[in-house]
Amino acid sequence: MDVVEEHRPHLLAVAYRLTGSRADAEDAVQDAWLRWDRLGADGQGAVRDVRAWLATTVSRLCLDRVRSAPARRERYVGPWLPEPLVTTGPDDVFDAVAAREDVRMAALLVLEHLSPDQRVAFVLHDGAGVGFDDVADVLGCTTTTARQHASRARRAVAAATAAGALPDPVPAAEQRRVLDAFLAALAEGDVPALVAVLHPDAELRTDGGGIVKAARRVVRGADRVARLLVALAEETGPELLAAVRPVTVNGEVGMLLPASPPMVGVLTVADGRAVGVHVVMTPEKLRA
Repeated sequence: MDVVEEHRPHLLAVAYRLTGSRADAEDAVQDAWLRWDRLGADGQGAVRDVRAWLATTVSRLCLDRVRSAPARRERYVGPWLPEPLVTTGPDDVFDAVAAREDVRMAALLVLEHLSPDQRVAFVLHDGAGVGFDDVADVLGCTTTTARQHASRARRAVAAATAAGALPDPVPAAEQRRVLDAFLAALAEGDVPALVAVLHPDAELRTDGGGIVKAARRVVRGADRVARLLVALAEETGPELLAAVRPVTVNGEVGMLLPASPPMVGVLTVADGRAVGVHVVMTPEKLRA
């Protein structure tokens, strides 16, 4: 188990980037440990690169879920967001995972637009440093095809970055400044002030999963986002907004709204304004 513990943050990051689920990531890493244990001393001694072996094993365990994701997303009610990593400090097993730039909400949403095989190839090779021969073995394709999957994924990520869907990370102090201004405008019900905090091309995603009342589509444009958020805040009441507390969500400054059920939100900040507002409300994604 010591070997797996040594690589646990890396393996959790691989599984989480593939599935968008904290629970699935933990299950995959646990199952990988069981497979490693079953190798026995002789089998373990024959493994040349333990980190790569574990990463490819975790990926195989996640592969069915990754490949079934497009069909599940089609059936999903409203916008889909990954299970948020609300970390509580160094004792949280996901703390090291959340510190990575590639698990930001914006980064995971970009991965959602890749084909399943592109996502696996990109995460394994570009993110985990696994060779293309091993990537091909996981995907059941040739090495050349595995390279093509990763190359196409790389181009898609670069295009998303150029289009502003994946802005560069900003310092926590800048994130907090934008979040404070965002919450102050909401508390006042001040639509113009909120519009000033939002990027003109801002997008709002509220993930209620068909269980909790939420917008069924992505809302686009600063004015439309601001008006909807102010309306929701007025419906919720000032007591809830007063109880909002800052938390770390996927390594960025976010907010916890202690409603019933609770809500977790995080802003994607670019050029000093919020270009993405992501609110997770689906109860099963907030159990952790």
